[in-house]
Amino acid sequence: MSAADLTTLDRYECRACGYVYEPAKGDSKHQVPMGTPFTELPSSWRCPVCGAKAAAFSNVGPLGNPSGFKENLGYGLGVNVLTPGQKNLLIFGGLALAFLFFLSLYGLQ
Repeated sequence: MSAADLTTLDRYECRACGYVYEPAKGDSKHQVPMGTPFTELPSSWRCPVCGAKAAAFSNVGPLGNPSGFKENLGYGLGVNVLTPGQKNLLIFGGLALAFLFFLSLYGLQ
């Protein structure tokens, strides 16, 4: 599998402990090789953190996809289509800019 194929595979999150199975990484604890989709895991596979069955996992989509429901991505001022990393950059960048503007007020006389 190419690197592009690995980024389009869905990740699954354990609802019990929050562990995220990423097909691009596989599972070294249970000797699951990289590139193995969640749907092709053996039936005996368990969460490496808490031991929950595969049925306790929910699909969280591919890495880098916008968070939220797909039907809601068209709403808002275009912010809904941003990935979580882009949202963090926008929020914390805005806070840093506001702080710099606040500090610049001390230069006024």
